[in-house]
Order: sequence, then structure tokens, then C-alpha cells
Amino acid sequence: MSYLENIGKNAKKAFEDLKTVKHAKITKVLEDYSKSLLVNKKRIINENRKDVESVKRKHLVDRLILNDKRIEGIRHSIYQIAKFKDPIGQILEQWQRPNKLKIQKVSTPIGVIGVIYESRPNVTADVAALCIKSGNCSILRGGSEAFNSNKLLANLFRETLKKNNINKNCVQFIENKNRKIVNNLLSKMSSYIDVIVPRGGKGLVAKVQKFSNIHVIGHLEGLCHIYLDKTANIDMAKKIIINAKMRRTSICGAVETLLIDEKAINSHAKKIIQCLIDEGCEVRVDDKINKLFKNKLKKAKEKDWKTEYLDSIISVKTVRHVKDGVDHILKYGTMHTDSIITNNKKNAQIFLNGVNSSIAMHNVSTQFADGGEFGFGGEIGISTNKLPPRGPVGINQLTSYKYVVTGKGIIRP
Repeated sequence: MSYLENIGKNAKKAFEDLKTVKHAKITKVLEDYSKSLLVNKKRIINENRKDVESVKRKHLVDRLILNDKRIEGIRHSIYQIAKFKDPIGQILEQWQRPNKLKIQKVSTPIGVIGVIYESRPNVTADVAALCIKSGNCSILRGGSEAFNSNKLLANLFRETLKKNNINKNCVQFIENKNRKIVNNLLSKMSSYIDVIVPRGGKGLVAKVQKFSNIHVIGHLEGLCHIYLDKTANIDMAKKIIINAKMRRTSICGAVETLLIDEKAINSHAKKIIQCLIDEGCEVRVDDKINKLFKNKLKKAKEKDWKTEYLDSIISVKTVRHVKDGVDHILKYGTMHTDSIITNNKKNAQIFLNGVNSSIAMHNVSTQFADGGEFGFGGEIGISTNKLPPRGPVGINQLTSYKYVVTGKGIIRP
């Protein structure tokens, strides 16, 4: 039996074992794991330092680094997940047919979830916690750049499971760094894995979506937009746009393109763009905007409308009206997160109804595209699939359902 097949077999066995574990015990595991992260904080930081010092792509450092604050953030996320009620066995719908046939739609776990991710070691803890809380087992394949951090975080979770007399293979971390492992995971593990979730750059997600013969939940990239309406309060608009771009430029919820109502060019555009420049953001603009700056700014090209920068760069385009802005998003967007800033309720509804985004916002920073901010405790990722789940995928989104049908000797005529 191959290395991966053994992991898959262990996961299937662990999933069957997990079905018999009381939910209160799962909650205790998460509470104990959070405590373990505190006890082992120095070990985690030391292992993480190895990863940070050896990383070759320096732009990944922000995503990679773990410090006191971020470890506390992980612990907070775990505690929030622990507080959620059991999502399994919930009656989602029920009805009775004229023949007295009773039908219930009942939530169930999905099974074994394979997660392939890059850079962010916090994903290891979040995913393991979300999966176990929703009655699922997880097989984790983190990026080599965070190998030491991921391995320790996964092993601490496995130790916690073992101490609570739960099959530690409910969480497994693939320690083999061979890149062929990912290919085999996608093409040869459908007998063991029920869903694949990719979290990372466009290259990784595209590969997973192309080669996986297992159902995929995820998003290709986060090309997020903000439409600035002429009726927007300028002070509010400044705060939202600066936050959406500059709070953390490397996350998928960072805005990449600002669309400005042409009637707001004189009243809003120059002040807001100057604020972005003052914050250290490179602004790439169309000809109408550039005239405000005596053609001194970098001119946006066609490829800019298609680019997820993940950096302190934003493209800016003028549009005729809100419908024109929606059309731009439908053409270039990735169905991730798009926001409108306006005080006009009619324009807000045109925008919210018009975009195909999994998350559509009104007067809100796109950086709120996050499971934690949605009150999910955390997220396994953000899905831009048109079929559910969509948006942040938390505990309740990591479930399936079955129909339970009961009667008293009913037969079909």
C-alpha cells in the first residue's frame, strides 16, 4: 500500500470512529488544543522562524510569519469554533405528505476533506478545527515554505485528539514534500477523499481545478472591486477604500480595482487617489483620472483590469454609471467580493443584484470577506463556485444532508 493510500485508509477508519464521538468531547478537544498552542507558543515561534529564514519568495513573509499576536489570533479562532453548536443531525426541513409519509432533511458530515494550501500556517489549525467540529476528518498538504510550522501545529492537534481518546487520524498532515504527491492526491484518492479544498495562489488553484477528479471547493483568485458612486460620503469612502486596499494587501479580500462614477471625478476622485498615494499605494489610472494629476500617474493597461496584485497597487477606472460598473465587474471579476460605496439605495440595489459575486457589499470594506468576520469562527476558504457552498466556508457549510423518510407500513400503489 502506498504512502497516500495508507493515509486515505486511516482517514476513512477515523471518520467512522468519529461518528460515535459525543459533540461535547469534540468541543473539549478544541478547548484543549487552544491551551496547547499557548503552552507550546515558544516551540511554534521557533519552528516558524526556520520557515521564515529559509523562504526564498520574500513577499510571502507576511503570510508566513507567526508571532505572539497571530498565535493569539489562532487561539481566539479555535475558541470561537468551539462555541458553535453541533451542526450535525439538525433538521433543516421537514414535511408530511398526504399519505402520512414523513420526510426530514437532516444535516450530515461530508466525510474526509483534503486541503492543499500555501504559505499561511494558521490554515493548519483553522482547517483541522473546522473539520472536526463539523464531524469531518482532514488530510492536510501545506506548502513547503511553511513545513516546520504546519507539521508542529498538526502534530499538536493529533496529540490533543489522542489525549482525549479520539482517533488521532481524524487529522493527518502529509509530510512527504515530493510535488508528485499533490498530483496523486488529486487523481488517485477519490476512494478516500470526498472534497478537495485548495487555498493559495492562482497557479495552485488552477492546477487543482484542472486535474482533480474529486469535487473542488475554492476560488481561483480574489479580484475584488469597489464602485464609488457620486452620492458617497467622501470621508466614509476614504476610510473604506484605504482599508480595503492597504490594511493587508496580500489577502484575497484586498480591493484591486476602484471604479469611479464619472460624475464623482471632480468631487471625489482626486482626494481619494491622493490619500492612496500618501499611504504608499501605486495607483494606475485611465486617461480621465490622469488629467487630474497632469498625466503624472502610471497609465492602466488592459491587463491591469485582470490582475490580482496582492501588493500596494490599485487600478482605477471611470465608468458612466452604476450599471457600467457592474458590467466591468461581470467582465473582469472573479465572483469573489465586490462593494459599492453610495448613499443612493436604488444604485445600491442595482449593484447588489447585478454582480455575480459570492459576497456583495454596500458601504463595507472588502477586507471583511472572512469567515471570522462573518461570525463563522474561521473558514476553510472562500468559495466562488456558483453551486453551494459560496462565500466563506465555515462549520455549517462543511456539511451535507440526507433525507430521512418514515411511515407506518406505507407502500406505493
